[in-house]
This record gives sequence, C-alpha cells and structure tokens, in this order.
Amino acid sequence: MHKIEGDVRTKLVSESSSKAFITKLVVQGLLMLLESQVTVRCRESDVTLVKGCLQVAQDEYAKLIKAETGATKTCTLEIDTQFLPPAPAAGKDGPSCLGGVVLACQDGKITIDNTIDVRLRLVMEQAKPA
Repeated sequence: MHKIEGDVRTKLVSESSSKAFITKLVVQGLLMLLESQVTVRCRESDVTLVKGCLQVAQDEYAKLIKAETGATKTCTLEIDTQFLPPAPAAGKDGPSCLGGVVLACQDGKITIDNTIDVRLRLVMEQAKPA
C-alpha cells in the first residue's frame, strides 16, 4: 500500500501545478458549499496559479448550476490572506501540503478541504481491505 501511495503522491504533485486540476478542485468545493462569497486558501507558492483559475472556476460553477437546476447562481471568489503549509521538503519536519485548495465561507465557519493530502488520505483509507 505504501508503494502505491508513493507512486500516486508523485503523480498528484505534478498535477497540482495544472490550472485545469486546480480549477476542478475549486468548482467541486463550490458545488458542495453553494455559497455566493467564498475564500480560497492555497500554498503561498501557488497564489499566482490559483488566482489564474478563479474566474474560470466561477464561470464553470455558474454554468453547472444553470444546467442542472435552471437557476442562476453566481459566486465571488477571493484568495485568503492565510496560506496552507509549503510543500514537503527532504529533511524538514513539520506541517506540509502537496497542493490543492481549502474553500471557506461564513467567516471560516464552513470549510471544504480539497487539498491533495486529504484526498489521497481518503482514497487510501477506502482502498484498504475490509
């Protein structure tokens, strides 16, 4: 299991710099929250990448809501001033994050953790034999 996790981790780290991947993570989080004002938290090193995804994510979200429900719903996204921990570094202990985003609304009372770390942990837990 650890070898598989290591292989998948490497692949996901390379995906974490993909604009399309980050956009999908943001849209998935928006569909769970269904809020009009959402803050997006990312690693400090990913701010430029994530900012470049926000408008596309807002448009995709509105389009999906319209297609599925017929309702017109928009969302305003902003980058959080707090950041996720940096990427793991060899020989360094402490918190780290492989990438992805955390979406928050209602002054941080409601959050959706769509980081690669959490998603990988969930998949590995579900893949364990019973």
